[in-house]
Amino acid sequence: MSTVQAAPSKAEYTLPSGAWRIVILLCFVGCLNYLDRTMITTMRTSIIEAMPMSDAQFGLLTSVFLWVYGILSPFAGYLADHFNRSRVIICSLFVWSAVTWLTSYVTTFEQLVATRILMGVSEACYLPAAVALIVDYHKTTTRSLASGIHIAGVMVGQSLGFVGGWIAEDHDWTAPFSVFGLVGIGYSFVLLWLLRDAPESNEAAEKSDEPKIDFFQALRSLFGQWSFILLVIFWSLLGIIGWMVMGWMPTYYKEHFNLTQGMAGLYATGYLYPASIAGVILGGFLSDRFAKASANSKFLIPVIGLCIAAPSIFVASNTSVLPLAIAMFMVYGLTRMFSDANLMPILCLTADPRYRATGYGVLNFFACVIGGIGLYAGGVLRDMQVDLGQIFRFAGVLMFVCVMILLLIRKRTNAGAAS
Repeated sequence: MSTVQAAPSKAEYTLPSGAWRIVILLCFVGCLNYLDRTMITTMRTSIIEAMPMSDAQFGLLTSVFLWVYGILSPFAGYLADHFNRSRVIICSLFVWSAVTWLTSYVTTFEQLVATRILMGVSEACYLPAAVALIVDYHKTTTRSLASGIHIAGVMVGQSLGFVGGWIAEDHDWTAPFSVFGLVGIGYSFVLLWLLRDAPESNEAAEKSDEPKIDFFQALRSLFGQWSFILLVIFWSLLGIIGWMVMGWMPTYYKEHFNLTQGMAGLYATGYLYPASIAGVILGGFLSDRFAKASANSKFLIPVIGLCIAAPSIFVASNTSVLPLAIAMFMVYGLTRMFSDANLMPILCLTADPRYRATGYGVLNFFACVIGGIGLYAGGVLRDMQVDLGQIFRFAGVLMFVCVMILLLIRKRTNAGAAS
């Protein structure tokens, strides 16, 4: 029997009071989440001057965070399914902010690695709980837009990573960690007053009457459905595409158009991030807008987006005209993000409602681990003298594969709902 449950109709369900307030509150938490983790990459010179280390050691600071974060994501998702979601979010914010503040007091490379590991543990608990709490509040035709707005907040934090390097230049490398750590600690106390779990619905009442679940039971339920397995493959491939394109785009601009490192970095982030932020909001809006006409909009909007993003990558990687390349990469960023806005809504259609946060954690795990492998593979191909344009065109092919997988998920979901 399918575990997929249709969302209540508009006549049966009224948006709870404070549903949009929750999204706005979590946007700021998501922004801090990504700002705290990424700003270290922008202050390399300041950190190495204060704490001499090799480039390999500096790279390890990001890698060790990503490994711990990815591996613990499924367990963190289970915590959000098993306990109060809002309290998991608040505890996660407080702990990673305290670790961020503590980082300003480290004096050795080993201590810095330890704080990055602790950061990975504490930050892993946030995203699965946050997206699950948002869909608990938004059960009808606001679900994709609410998810998209929250992801936009996350991306704003990612794009503001340069603030760390800017503050470090004018003060000291420890200053950004001290400032944003204290901001996060203070905000966690604000959330104790404002952040609450969604009001209980019939679904929640049914959940409370069922036997207690464990982590491995959740995994068996999730991986017992082909739709979820296909969703894991889909999100893993998009992880490879995202990391590969973002990680190597500055190098592509620099080498292909003979730009300086600074200008290449500006073109790679200054244009792509705003387009991506707009895309994740637009993708959520369109999906919810057309949900009234078609229940398949959660699938079809990402499919349309990927069908536009793939040829955009092909054009961008083949042209010698810089403005055209910038425009096509922006179109890629805009339409590729339609999938991010609809990932959790699609998961809600393919997984048992009791395991939504666990399922998102599993997806996060595969995206981080396999996406990181894809980023490394790009470097291996570069060492083999493979042109970055060819690598980007391969990413375009993978997007068409993602389209086919998404259509298969839609077919299985519709068949399960019919049965």
